[in-house]
Parts: sequence; structure tokens; C-alpha cells
Amino acid sequence: MHDTSGSPPGNADPPAPQAIAGTAVAARRARRLAGLVVLVLLLCAVSLGSVLIGARALHPDTVWQALTATAGAEADIIVNDIRLPRTALGIMAGISLGLAGALMQGHTRNPLGDPSILGVTFGAALAVVLGIAFFDITALYTQAWLAFAGAGVAVVVVYLIGSVPGRGPTPVTLALAGTAVSWLAYSVVSGLVLLDRSTMDDFRFWRVGSLVGRDTEILVPMLAVVAVGAVLGLANAGALNALALGEDTAKALGHRVGRARVVGLTAITLLTGVTVAACGPIAFVGLIVPHLARGIVGADHRWLLPYSALMGAVLLLAADVLGRFLAPPGELQVGIVLALVGAPFFIYIVRRRRLLAL
Repeated sequence: MHDTSGSPPGNADPPAPQAIAGTAVAARRARRLAGLVVLVLLLCAVSLGSVLIGARALHPDTVWQALTATAGAEADIIVNDIRLPRTALGIMAGISLGLAGALMQGHTRNPLGDPSILGVTFGAALAVVLGIAFFDITALYTQAWLAFAGAGVAVVVVYLIGSVPGRGPTPVTLALAGTAVSWLAYSVVSGLVLLDRSTMDDFRFWRVGSLVGRDTEILVPMLAVVAVGAVLGLANAGALNALALGEDTAKALGHRVGRARVVGLTAITLLTGVTVAACGPIAFVGLIVPHLARGIVGADHRWLLPYSALMGAVLLLAADVLGRFLAPPGELQVGIVLALVGAPFFIYIVRRRRLLAL
């Protein structure tokens, strides 16, 4: 029989362009999924290190016994009441700040944007200082809820100030309004802590940014808030991809720009507000992590957001563990370690301009 297909005998038809494109997409998806698996494994590794390593040296067998049965009163307290809650707090704080930073940079189209740009940090600080100065509120649990309320109020004020009549808020007006509100709150905070020494002493502990000495009662409500904020943030990915093409294009694609911004800002407020309330202001995570994630997976927020969340948790916990070695027999707080490591690392990122393209 003769070949009547028109192809030379013995030669297979070349693959169609659609098949080639489909293969490339599948390979890229597989690489990105593999990257998520690697990040989960890294997070497990640093979490294990956070439980094993501390000021008091404990043998791994002792830690395992404390986790599964009992290793003695002192070891049980160290592992179950100090290190485990500290690790859980670090994971939730890292996820929150990394995800909120990616959302913030996506909504403002600002490569220097981080969660504090909406006035969240100083709004929370102002609420804490007012509670200390006028109501003598020194309980950490109460201060945490004050900080969360202050962060929420600050975002609402920024949203109202930055709203353009007939159009709502824009990336530029949000950034400007957030800067103005932040500096206003900062000036009030500075005045109050300078006028009252006891307020300054109480506020100093909160503002350093730490996972140590925090009230463990905040963990359960924090988990609920982080879960809601993460769901809203991840649901915002499609709208952010459309907004990257311009608001008119996003509207043409069927996205409600106003609703997308409200959802995104609500997620940022929940994630950042609860983290600042629980841990104090922790810098650099929300600024650096989205750039690192963007350098790996590109600008597609469907991948950028989960990568940023996991990388934020890994970075924050790793910095916390590192701080336990830098100032023996004590330790450096995670906020200080991140500033020491984050500043030069961010300079390196800035030098690689392609990572700043939004």
C-alpha cells in the first residue's frame, strides 16, 4: 500500500504549534508546583529548627519526648509552652506579611510598596500608645486587640482620603494618603512617648518586632483572621492579573475594579493588622519577599501570592532562628535580624532592575 497522506514515507508529522505550547505550559506548571513543594519542605525544616534550637540546649530525644509524652516539667514547658507557640506565631506572621506585601505591590503598582504603606503599622502603634497613656492598658492581649482596631481604622481613613470622586481610590492616591496618615500617626506617637516615660518603656517592648514574650492567647484568633485574609487575598489573584493590564482593560474583561480593590485592601488589613497586633511591626518581609517570588514565578499572581506566603514564613522563621545565635547568651529579636539582613539584600535586589518591574 502507498502512503496517501502527502508526508514523505517514513517521516512523522511535525508536532503542531498548539501541542508545543501545551507542553511548555505543562512543564512550567510542573516546575512551579515543584517549587511550592520545596518551599513547604523548607518551612518544615526551619520549623523543626525553631523547636529544637533555643537559649536552653535540649537533646532532640528530649524534645521528641516533650512533644509526644513527657520529658520532665522544665523541658515540657520550654517545648510546648514557649517554642511551639513561638514557631506557630512565626509561621502565621510570615505568611501574613509575605502575602500582604504581594497584594500591596500588586494594587499600588509600586515596587517599594509594603503592607505599612496603608498606614497599618503606625495606626496600630497609635492605638497601643493611646491605650497605654490614657487607659493604662499594659496587658499584651488587650494591646493586641487595640493594635488590630487601630490598623483597621487607619486603613479606612486612608481609603476615604485616597478615594477620587467618581472613581474611587487609585494606586497613587492610596500611596500618598497612606504616607500622610502614617506620618501623622507617627508624630502623635512620638510626642506621647516622649512626654511620658512609662508609656515609652511599655511601648518599647511592643514596637521592637518580636516573636518572644507574646501572649499565646492571641494564636487561635490570629489563625482565624489569617485564614480569612489568605482566602480573600488568593481570591484576588485573577483581578490583580487583570489590573496589571490597566483598569480599562480589567473592566473590559469583566472585573469590577472597585470591588477588587476593596477585597484586596480588606485582605491586606486583616493580614497586616493581626500580625502587627501580635508581634509588633516587623519590617522587610512584605517588601523583599514579593520581589524574590516574582523573580522565580513571574508576575502571575495565581502563583506569586502562594509563593510569597510560603517564602515569607520561611524567611521570618529562619531570621528568628538566626537571631538565637547572634548575641549569646541572649538573642536578637527577629525585627532587628530582618533589618540587618534585609537592608543589604534589598540593595542587591534593587541593583537587579528586572526584579522591580511590575
